[in-house]
Amino acid sequence: MDALAQVWRDEWGRLLALLVARYRRLDLAEDALADAFAAASRWGPSTTPANPPAWLLTAARRRVVDRLRAEAVAARKQPLLAVDAALAEADQPAAVDPGGLLVDERLRLILLCAHPALAPEAATALTLRLVLGLPTVDIARLFVVTEPAMAARLTRAKRKIVTAGVPFAVPEEATLTRRLDTVADVVYLAFTAGYAPGAGPDAVRAELAGEAIRLGRVVREVVGARPVLDALLALMLLQHARRDARTDAHGGIVLLPDQDRARWRHDEITEALELLMPLLETPSPGRAGTYVLQAAIAAEHAVATTPAATRWDRIAARYAELDALTGSPVVRLNRAVAVAEADGAAAGLALLAGLDARLPASHRLPAVRAELLARLGRIGEARAAFDDALARGGNRAEAAHLRRRREALVGDR
Repeated sequence: MDALAQVWRDEWGRLLALLVARYRRLDLAEDALADAFAAASRWGPSTTPANPPAWLLTAARRRVVDRLRAEAVAARKQPLLAVDAALAEADQPAAVDPGGLLVDERLRLILLCAHPALAPEAATALTLRLVLGLPTVDIARLFVVTEPAMAARLTRAKRKIVTAGVPFAVPEEATLTRRLDTVADVVYLAFTAGYAPGAGPDAVRAELAGEAIRLGRVVREVVGARPVLDALLALMLLQHARRDARTDAHGGIVLLPDQDRARWRHDEITEALELLMPLLETPSPGRAGTYVLQAAIAAEHAVATTPAATRWDRIAARYAELDALTGSPVVRLNRAVAVAEADGAAAGLALLAGLDARLPASHRLPAVRAELLARLGRIGEARAAFDDALARGGNRAEAAHLRRRREALVGDR
């Protein structure tokens, strides 16, 4: 990564937040910062400034002021002197937030992007664009949509922020805690999109998951250690640590029991466990509690040295807690898998009852049912369940895996 790309990666969100805080114009701030980086692309060994972020901020501010001056002259037809006076009034530091908190400007930007007025998918894309500075073309690739489609999604999200009157401010502590739950959900949505792609050829998109982890680190850096953020980061690290072993040389899916555990990133597992262990000592309320339970489940897989050493009884118990806490049909599906490992396929199959109405489009539900039916020797029913899973679509790599599993069935009992 060259020096300018590193500055973009490290400083984009901070610089954009400073510009939005000063000028209260998201569109102008983003365009001006992009222009500044474009101008910086012409730096050479002898022209690179000693302080690149400061240079970029100054260049972007000049572009904002030029644009504001042009807009004011066109709209008001005032003399330049009057326009400059108005600009000087606007070009003042941001007011203190209602909560009276001294915070990193990026927190305001993060809360702006993850506002409840936005749909989760739009908030996720907007956060990746504005906080991390990912180019639209890269976000489109990560979400497997066209660049024009992603550009339109981002434009709609920005317009919604303006029309909804979303403030660029940090709320009182009690409200901030609730808003951070939404931020955590936005980050995790980006992460799960990397490991549960609904379209495209790839079984996983580790780059998107990696960017989500980077976003989680940024949020934790600007807010500080909080249970919901610590648990979320631990969960993502534990799952992401297996990325090199999740697929084979041809891009095919490698199931957890078949993964080469030597290829897991054990340094990331260690970091995650250090974040998680204190949270297991005291129950965490609300959203933090759900992430703690999910991370605890992932930790059981991470610490098992072999598939046979996996404590499925503990995993099933954690899923029972999570099921009671959330009532989520996806949690119930995952719980059924764990119970099948701990108590047998029949027990797991019983937990799938009633899920079809709640997960009508999920290909994972019939796929799990097919596996459990096959273990029970009900091969004809297993084949039908595999056919159902294939008919519901999903990722191409997942479909290939399902076809292989169906073809491996023997008999017709």
